[in-house]
Amino acid sequence: MSWNLLLWLLALCALLALVVQLLRFLRADGDLTLLWAEWQGRRPEWELTDMVVWVTGASSGIGEELAYQLSKLGVSLVLSSRRVHELERVKRRCLENGNLKGKDILILPLDLTNRSSHEMATKAVLQEFGKIDILVNNGGVSQRSLCVDTSLDVYKELIEVNYLGTVSLTKCVLPHMIERKQGKIVTVTSLLGVISAPLSAGYCASKHALQGFFNTLRIELATYPGIIVSNICPGPVQSNIVKNALTEEVTKTTGSNADQSHKMAASRCVQLMLISMANDLKEVWIADQPFLLMAYLWQYMPTWAWWITDKLGKKRIENFKNGVDLVYLSPVPTSVKALPHY
Repeated sequence: MSWNLLLWLLALCALLALVVQLLRFLRADGDLTLLWAEWQGRRPEWELTDMVVWVTGASSGIGEELAYQLSKLGVSLVLSSRRVHELERVKRRCLENGNLKGKDILILPLDLTNRSSHEMATKAVLQEFGKIDILVNNGGVSQRSLCVDTSLDVYKELIEVNYLGTVSLTKCVLPHMIERKQGKIVTVTSLLGVISAPLSAGYCASKHALQGFFNTLRIELATYPGIIVSNICPGPVQSNIVKNALTEEVTKTTGSNADQSHKMAASRCVQLMLISMANDLKEVWIADQPFLLMAYLWQYMPTWAWWITDKLGKKRIENFKNGVDLVYLSPVPTSVKALPHY
């Protein structure tokens, strides 16, 4: 075999490998590190069994689905939200379909805006189970309105719930983890904590703030390698996010019931979240295409990303002004006021 033929074969193999990877990426629903961990990494059923997991926003959406999947892994669950009757419903289903008994699930009502209650809530968990292995910060609220029309009270609410409430609860749990020199702090932020989109200025700001806080916290905890800080950044997930999103006034929500068939199923999102938790990944992106592609463009080709976002943003704003329900680069599911991510 001549050297020229060998070089051509190597080039052809490289080209085929590139095409295969491109096709895989076009079908991807998570970042490449996350999907590698799903393929070759540690399994949740190996790593998370017998842990105590505290989930905020557990009454619906991602938090509810997370409770169901965790209940099958043999963990002890703490379920928090403002809506106690919904938490009881989630608990019943966990007991029906999971591997837990009643004593393994604690219903703990919680309002993220009532920061003075967070220390007492933490003590209640420790009194019940003696430890907190994983805190999943999943509570929050979303927004749909133009910046120029939006009351400052809406932005205040978004920061109070999404940012300060989450930071407050984390600070209450952190001393316990530092004392034990182990634990996982998992925060459900959003792809809009990495990029930006119109009609969600306050939401984007709160999620960018979470990214900054927990990235810094991770650095400060470098002397405690047993404490893992993870940011989960989902794109559009099937939920009540648009219906319950705040609008230009803090007392108003959109009430929209738009079709969600284009969004990722909450079950798949949670499956990838558990992979991330089992493999101690620092940050993961969970989204179908083209939303995942947009995240990569913002990260590595920001000039192109700005150009595309400007084009799509103009159309989105036009549709919004015309009262058309929108498909867009959605925040992670959230609920009104404080607790469940939808």
